[in-house]
Amino acid sequence: MALEHAILVSLAEQAATGYDLARRFDASIGYFWRASHQQIYKTLARMEADGWVSATIEPREGTADKKTYAITDAGREELTRFSAEPSPREALRSDFAVKLRGLADVAAIVEDTRRRRADHVERLDRYEASAKRHYPDPAAIEEHERGAYLALRGGILSERTGIAWCDEILGQLETRSER
Repeated sequence: MALEHAILVSLAEQAATGYDLARRFDASIGYFWRASHQQIYKTLARMEADGWVSATIEPREGTADKKTYAITDAGREELTRFSAEPSPREALRSDFAVKLRGLADVAAIVEDTRRRRADHVERLDRYEASAKRHYPDPAAIEEHERGAYLALRGGILSERTGIAWCDEILGQLETRSER
């Protein structure tokens, strides 16, 4: 997936300035697709040149003009084309899994696992709070919200799995490191 597609998804939901898009990435999209503010602005310029987005400029006194981007018909066609492509399986590259496989320093891995578990718990709490706030009744989700809801559910399930894996690791290694 290219950053362009993540931006198109966001703009399909609502037109936005580059700043607003960067905030959306920081708040939600960034959990599964990372991009710096600079990358977003550079990509928006390229997408505008390609005709996938259009910009409306609002002049402002004493500060830079406000540029709001919206997805175009060509952008929607690209998003449809992208959505129709089979998604490749994401490659797992994990320093942690390599360390775990080697098990050279059990105490260090136990400590790293505790940190990872805490991170999973923190992110799960954020995801569940978001689900409660935005989707209090999953049976009543409107069709235009379904994709965002399902992506959030994927995050929730992923974090629960991460916690369970850490618990399994700790269950086996904590007793081993005490010997």
